[in-house]
Amino acid sequence: MKNQEVEYLKKYLPKDKLEEGLRKLEKGLPVQYIVGEVDFFDNIIKVNKDVLIPRFETELLVEKTINYINKYFNKETSILDIGTGSGCIAITLSKKTNSKVTAIDISDKALEVAKTNSKLNNTNINFIKSDIFSNIKDKYDIIISNPPYIRYDEEIMDIVKNNEPHLALYADNNGLYYYEKILKECSKYLNKNYLIAFEIGKDQANDIKKIANTHLKDINISVEKDYSNLDRFIFITNIKKQ
Repeated sequence: MKNQEVEYLKKYLPKDKLEEGLRKLEKGLPVQYIVGEVDFFDNIIKVNKDVLIPRFETELLVEKTINYINKYFNKETSILDIGTGSGCIAITLSKKTNSKVTAIDISDKALEVAKTNSKLNNTNINFIKSDIFSNIKDKYDIIISNPPYIRYDEEIMDIVKNNEPHLALYADNNGLYYYEKILKECSKYLNKNYLIAFEIGKDQANDIKKIANTHLKDINISVEKDYSNLDRFIFITNIKKQ
């Protein structure tokens, strides 16, 4: 057991739950699942084995997206969060921007967690069970997604592989399946002026740029770094305003 994980449990678990928590930690359970919640953008987000644990990179995705929204839109926006998981992205955007947010996921259990978190954080989000756009009828100004993007043959940490939902981790086509599906079909679900925001795998930027240029016209694409200076985000827009 790492000292920092033990300290995390001591900080966030009640004393009468600490011994049980340490046993779970010894068995390889992530501290976030043991505690049952994380702080994401100053929101308390409940987590369990049905959803990915929100990470610092995803906080940065949201922060950058808020900056783009403020730059490009001076009205109430409509946002579609694809693969919402715990709901952390949708909840934060609902609280930090002037927007109507729809959040979708294919997992009933993930949607249960997201709805609980929405209520906990006093947000009004429209949740829909949908496989990408299968149950979507409306058009949106912004599409945001942190989809599954890990290749099936990619080495990842055991604590992630053994605990977090594979449905939210892995994707076909060398991890590009969901980006391709979203970019191929999104035109029907976007308003005239739009922004698309993705979290991506560190070596996927060039492939995703090619996919975007294949399916969308007259776009600006920005690849941006995470805290480790790795390519981690792509922002796509057709808005010319600087």
